[in-house]
Amino acid sequence: MNRRPRNQRVAVVIPAKDESARIAATVRAARAIPHVDLVVVVDDGSSDDTQHIARAAGAVVVRHSVNRGKASAMETGASVVAMRDVTGGPARLLLFLDADLGETAVGVAPLVDAVLSGRADCAIAALPPQPGAGGRGIVVGRARSAIARATGWLPTQPLSGQRCLTREAFEAAVPLANGWGVETGMTIDLLVKGFTLVEVPCDLSHRPSRNDLSGQLHRAAQYRDVALAAAVRRARGVRVSLRELGDRPAQQAPGAPYRATASG
Repeated sequence: MNRRPRNQRVAVVIPAKDESARIAATVRAARAIPHVDLVVVVDDGSSDDTQHIARAAGAVVVRHSVNRGKASAMETGASVVAMRDVTGGPARLLLFLDADLGETAVGVAPLVDAVLSGRADCAIAALPPQPGAGGRGIVVGRARSAIARATGWLPTQPLSGQRCLTREAFEAAVPLANGWGVETGMTIDLLVKGFTLVEVPCDLSHRPSRNDLSGQLHRAAQYRDVALAAAVRRARGVRVSLRELGDRPAQQAPGAPYRATASG
């Protein structure tokens, strides 16, 4: 393992749309995470006071005048962080968080530890079961199967948006897949390019997608975007060869870092 520099800092990037009820608590909790010295909120075309509340809570805020989607907000946030990195110094780690985590956002600290220690290039939060969540796991299953076919890895929570990664890893995943396919696309792209990923249990709570009409429409959009991200990569031949994979899939252990390729 290659530990990061002792003076390594972390920037939190929070894409947000109409999150005025929770964004302040999320920002305050994010600022309390060890090693974090910058919190950037990207207001992605909100119609409420998200940007003003986030700024008052201590975040650097940048606003999209119209909604551009999660991937665009993540890329905007990463660009703002890059402009604030110290010239000649180590680039900050990027810690992406959902805006609705509230005070539980501080629970992602283990992700930072996993990357700082050199255990992985990208650490993904595995959340406990969320009370009130609807759905039957169809979208999660679609994402898992797409990642497994391309890389051999079977993540437990492929749609988790809570991710800490190095600047090098993030840039290797750009351009990000559109919409709700961003996590599936990022996971495939990073593993194919030789980066190491790990899922880390984190005690987090967010607003669940329920089993009403709104929740069903949300999951339908998720499924569409995940399927598109997978199809685009399949058409481009973005996958790890079976010869290169060897017996790595068979040797997977829950919570263990996964590296699909022999070179990075």
